[in-house]
Amino acid sequence: MAETLEAGLGVEDIGTGKLFMDPDPDKAREFFRGKSRALTDKVMSVKEAVSRFVQDGDYVAIGGFGTNRIPTAVLHEILRQGKKNLGLSGHTATHDFQIMAAGGVINRVDVAYVVGLEARGLSKAARRLFEEARIEVCEWTNAALAWRYKAAAMGIPFMPARIMFGTDTARYSAAKVIACPFTGKKLLALPALYPDVAIIHVHRADKYGNAQIDGISVSDLDVARAAKKVILTTERIVSEDVIRGDPTRTAIPYFCVDAVCEVRYGSYPGNMPYEYFSDEDHLKEWLAVDSNPETLEPFLEKYIYGTKDFQEYLELCGGEHRMEELRRLEFLEDGLGAS
Repeated sequence: MAETLEAGLGVEDIGTGKLFMDPDPDKAREFFRGKSRALTDKVMSVKEAVSRFVQDGDYVAIGGFGTNRIPTAVLHEILRQGKKNLGLSGHTATHDFQIMAAGGVINRVDVAYVVGLEARGLSKAARRLFEEARIEVCEWTNAALAWRYKAAAMGIPFMPARIMFGTDTARYSAAKVIACPFTGKKLLALPALYPDVAIIHVHRADKYGNAQIDGISVSDLDVARAAKKVILTTERIVSEDVIRGDPTRTAIPYFCVDAVCEVRYGSYPGNMPYEYFSDEDHLKEWLAVDSNPETLEPFLEKYIYGTKDFQEYLELCGGEHRMEELRRLEFLEDGLGAS
């Protein structure tokens, strides 16, 4: 039956990459059916959220884009708790990937954009994972990973697309070529991606997990709906009345969310649109020290392993005074003026 079906669709293997997550929507639905839809208070500490919802071997998706709106506090806690053998979706992953590579907590990755911190340069610690073959790799494009999330959010096993043909990216992906049943044209079948856990930072959320995002949402709406568990960090927890006052702004609904953690400046040293600018000096410091394990290890001990939480990390980086400087810089960059 399966062989006949494959022959009828003209299925052709194009990539040699390993498919890390099962794209079967019915298996995913079995999990989602058991997930509570109750309107319950989900507020907890970052430490508790990581302990409860991130397990060794899990496949993780991270929200945001580049160094914008990244859930830094949770990533630090993953290192503190010594999580291991995590898989990662490398969708526009910059400083987030750098953190996890430095901590040695990942062993496989779906790659679209990793290692580089955009115009800032390359993370040597991240690059060493690949050069020393210490990580399994499957290649995609940013669009391909976004559409894999879309397929999962829609509850379908794959998304057809017309991308990546004729590239080495396709060769090292886990995609397949199929024939369109209407036109006979070749399409690339991008398998649905159901992460075990998604970690997303937002501007505001209520205690139940209804969340609002200011500015670009990238793929986070689909990521939240595709993931089996969602840890939400937020700049501030607001009342349910604020959410109900403008329900069209609810980007992520409560029933997707498992944990709500209030973390002021939670994207630092990344940028939080309309809140604070990225700390370019601290990012440069990261890039300088991660070129060598001898300088990276004491840096991690000082800023992550030796701190009890994200607030203590912020204090080491200049505290409220530095955050206010970054807030003023964000307003100036956006032309918003002080508020």
